[in-house]
Amino acid sequence: MKKLLLAIVTGVVSTLLVGVGPAPAAQAVGETYSAPLTTAIGSLTVAAEVRTGYERTKFKHWTDADGDGCSTRFEVLDVESENSVTCSNLSGGRWFSYYDRVSWTDPGRIDIDHMVPLAEAWDSGARTWTAAQREAYANDLGDTRSLVGVTDSVNTSKGDQDVAQWLPTYDRCRYLREFVAVKIRWRLTVDTAEKTAMQNLAAGCTNSTITVVRAI
Repeated sequence: MKKLLLAIVTGVVSTLLVGVGPAPAAQAVGETYSAPLTTAIGSLTVAAEVRTGYERTKFKHWTDADGDGCSTRFEVLDVESENSVTCSNLSGGRWFSYYDRVSWTDPGRIDIDHMVPLAEAWDSGARTWTAAQREAYANDLGDTRSLVGVTDSVNTSKGDQDVAQWLPTYDRCRYLREFVAVKIRWRLTVDTAEKTAMQNLAAGCTNSTITVVRAI
């Protein structure tokens, strides 16, 4: 009788496990994430922010990662100029700051904004990264949404604030999409207020697809 019961239980368990494979592996570096904006926001992990230990110098930035003699700042100015320039000669360039919809011909008036500020990145997970990972984040030319040229005074007003604390005057839906994309690309968390602000803003935006390649 005991053998019969054991056989029955074993058979039931085996039946329940049919078709159940291993859990899907977490996405790795270089893999692509793609989802509608609202889904992408919903996928962001909520966690308390931790500023302890932050120093801007822990993010080595404006390096010359590709060894062409031009720093990350000048690489972005080169790419974003409406007129043809080179990173070593910006003469004749023109840059549009979408945060305030102002164009500049003086590159000195353009700051290169980290879409997700360095301090915010630290608070949201970068404090656990290696120095090399933080350097890669601070000079991320692999996704055009990571770094953006904007009017210097506007960048100063943004400081290290997240979406719950600061938004540009114009093109807020674009800003939201780009902010979310960078958070996903670098697997950064959000706090409760930040996620709520994102969801509220997204309600008035087109639910377009966010596609991003994982950097970490």
